[in-house]
Amino acid sequence: MKKMFAMLLVAAMLTGLLAGCGGEKKEDSGNNDTKAETQAKADDGGAAETKADSGDAAADVPDEVTIGFVASISGENAQAGQYKKDAWAVIQKELEATDGCITIMGKQVKLNVEFVDTDSKADVAANAYSKCINDLGVVAIVGPDESSLALAGAPLAQDAGVPNIPTFATNEKVTQIGDCIFRACYIDPFQGQVAAKYAYDELGAKSAAILYSNADAYATGLMESFTENFTALGGEVVATETYAGADVKDFNAQLSNIYAKQPDILWLPNQASEIPLQIQQAHAMGITSTMLGPDSWDVTTVPETAGAEALEGSYYISCFSAESDSPIAQEWVKKFEEVNGYKPASHATLAYEALQIVIHALEDLDTFSEEAIRDNIAATDLELPSGRVTFDENNNPNKAAVIMTYKDGVGTYVTTVQP
Repeated sequence: MKKMFAMLLVAAMLTGLLAGCGGEKKEDSGNNDTKAETQAKADDGGAAETKADSGDAAADVPDEVTIGFVASISGENAQAGQYKKDAWAVIQKELEATDGCITIMGKQVKLNVEFVDTDSKADVAANAYSKCINDLGVVAIVGPDESSLALAGAPLAQDAGVPNIPTFATNEKVTQIGDCIFRACYIDPFQGQVAAKYAYDELGAKSAAILYSNADAYATGLMESFTENFTALGGEVVATETYAGADVKDFNAQLSNIYAKQPDILWLPNQASEIPLQIQQAHAMGITSTMLGPDSWDVTTVPETAGAEALEGSYYISCFSAESDSPIAQEWVKKFEEVNGYKPASHATLAYEALQIVIHALEDLDTFSEEAIRDNIAATDLELPSGRVTFDENNNPNKAAVIMTYKDGVGTYVTTVQP
């Protein structure tokens, strides 16, 4: 990362021109001091210029900056990847008035976002991070969604000093990687607590069963959090059934064990691509438990594939509802729908928010460095579509959760749970 910044500084000072953003060639300031003389003045406590011989604070700022977006453009979570592209399309529309530029230290700078595909796989995600850092020279990385993919790639960003904001990686270990790693979503302990409390207090559930992938950090963390909180409230987890990853398609053995227990709640904390088959097979087996899921359910493929009848009356946790009455949220929904033709859910919203956090961090710089970008992200205090966003000491945002229910195959807002 430091090498990348050094290259950007050299390029900026050599060109003196702005590419495509209305920049002008920098005029000679008339300052004839040599670098040695300038350094001597600084050593003596004088008002030496530290940015460049001209004293121009923007001399260190390149003409263009690139944010890498690591996302599942293909693979089992490809729909979520499309939501990310659609969120970026809204920002591109917003930047049309400035020819695609943002202002960094008084200078108009072209903003690029490069999407790098993970194919929804952890090993490919690590390669995607490497491409962002070593080939694209990014100033920050946004994404991925999946906790297992973030855990595979984020250590590379940390080692390189590149700030990274995974969008939907809720496993709490993600931000424990280091001080360069943030997240745009809440964490699994909070999401599991919200689900357990809503099931026990609002749905009246006293027993629960769980079917989860023990090959997925996301599902495992949510299983643990739900179990801990549900039992602490007085509920009983009567069955905990596992399977070994996304390649499993037959869940009848596990569901037979769950059917025998007749639980009030069936908690399915798995990836969106795995949920429809689980719901269909549970429905076909005659399981009548109220089904409850995490934020992975907040994609249109779940109701489209599982079917409205099988999903009717089930609940899930989300980060955002397009039904929010917040003026900022409604403005976001309007912009997104105008650009993309449909209303945004949580995946697109978190992608938009993560990009906006990085953009604001860049625009607030007074020193162009990776450390300064990281520090500005940590100091975020923004009103965004999902609400006011600040980061705690663990680089986790203080965010509310939304309870949604399926009615006629459509996710419908129920209530908001504050952190």
